[in-house]
Amino acid sequence: MQHVQTAYFIGIGGIGMSALARYFKRRGVSVSGYDRTPTPLTGELQREGIAIHYDENLLLIPRDVDLVVYTPAIPAHHAELSFYRENGYTVLKRSEVLEQLTHESFTIAIAGSHGKTTVTSMIAHLLTHSGYGCTAFVGGIMTNYNSNYIATGNNNVIVIEADEFDRSFLRLHPDIAVITAIDTDHLDIYGTKTAIEEAFTQFAQQIKMPEGKLIAQADIDILNQLENIVPQTFTYNNQAQNQQNTDFVAQNIRIAQNRHVFDIKTPTKTYYDISLRMNGLHNISNAAAAAAVATQLGISGKAIADALNSFTGIKRRFEYIIQNDDFVMIDDYAHHPEEIRALLNSVRHLYPKQRIVAVFQPHLFSRTRDLATEFAHALDLADEVCLLDIYPARELPIEGVSSDLIFNQLKCKRKHRYQRADVVQNIHLHRPEVLLTIGAGDIDALVEPLKNKCLSFFKKS
Repeated sequence: MQHVQTAYFIGIGGIGMSALARYFKRRGVSVSGYDRTPTPLTGELQREGIAIHYDENLLLIPRDVDLVVYTPAIPAHHAELSFYRENGYTVLKRSEVLEQLTHESFTIAIAGSHGKTTVTSMIAHLLTHSGYGCTAFVGGIMTNYNSNYIATGNNNVIVIEADEFDRSFLRLHPDIAVITAIDTDHLDIYGTKTAIEEAFTQFAQQIKMPEGKLIAQADIDILNQLENIVPQTFTYNNQAQNQQNTDFVAQNIRIAQNRHVFDIKTPTKTYYDISLRMNGLHNISNAAAAAAVATQLGISGKAIADALNSFTGIKRRFEYIIQNDDFVMIDDYAHHPEEIRALLNSVRHLYPKQRIVAVFQPHLFSRTRDLATEFAHALDLADEVCLLDIYPARELPIEGVSSDLIFNQLKCKRKHRYQRADVVQNIHLHRPEVLLTIGAGDIDALVEPLKNKCLSFFKKS
């Protein structure tokens, strides 16, 4: 990696790929890339001086390049990827590059079926705000920095989101590892829940010994096994969950001015009156995980509390689009049933009397097929559901799999099936008091039109 002067990224617009591209650009490497479609993120990369094209065209690719990086979302028969492989270039997966970058660093890796982006962001901000410093690769845009990549301080500490998709996280050997959750997902990769648990167990086994530490959510099913693997294991949770023998507990949770305020009890002291701008009961638990990591690094309780108080969140994670006395609109990346359940429980906790309308776009045919019943049960926590078609992402359609698998199992009183374009035109008919846009596909393109439609409607009424 030290000798790379030119790097080309296939799939550069992905949230993980773009962070890596920014890392190389910051190091003075000449960076360029391909992606299928332009997005706000690719536009930002171009404004930062990275050349990007959007046609799968061998005439547009650089020939004099030291390193080619690709994401597993790129199909194996992609023309550009095939050219580089067949002509002897150094071609690495994103996870292989991260493996090399972290090999000589003190690495803090955050894994989990959900919550890992938020915890990674919180840790990165905490280390930066406190003056400790780090280099961070995050799977979301941190609003404090308007980026998914930051480099602060002069130490050799890397904070990295460890993705279980494609078993990528098994390339990492962290000094401190966090496991936020182990739920059924990516069955196209793992096949069974047991195989998923085995992969997380292997991840824990790869923590550097004897000084390595594991921070684990206290309700993880294989916690006892993980504690036997890593002697220095610390647990975290919030007061609404299991607290027995938990090391870091967010407690005394209350609401003040539509914000959650809480304390974090540690094994030796309590950090008081943390006011988290990023709402959500699940995010309070995430804050406890970040505090646990910072404590292991010797960061003071006051610095931890100050940093969490100043953390403004991540785009598309419990992101307020509209927030006033008459109407609230929240956008969230949730794409797994447990994430949707956590989101809706948190929204209900904050707005117990308002009518909640959820617009949800399922992500992946395989995930919809495998978890349709769980999706329906989670969405039933809303008062009304507007369900969109499945966003395919990297997959081809699967016969017999559509959003109807979820829709037909919904038991909420009001449910609707919509095409993407129609939901904007009809949203005023549902008269939401709290509107949620939920999903990991291209539903984010509907946020601004829905916002404008709702503002226009409420102004007239």
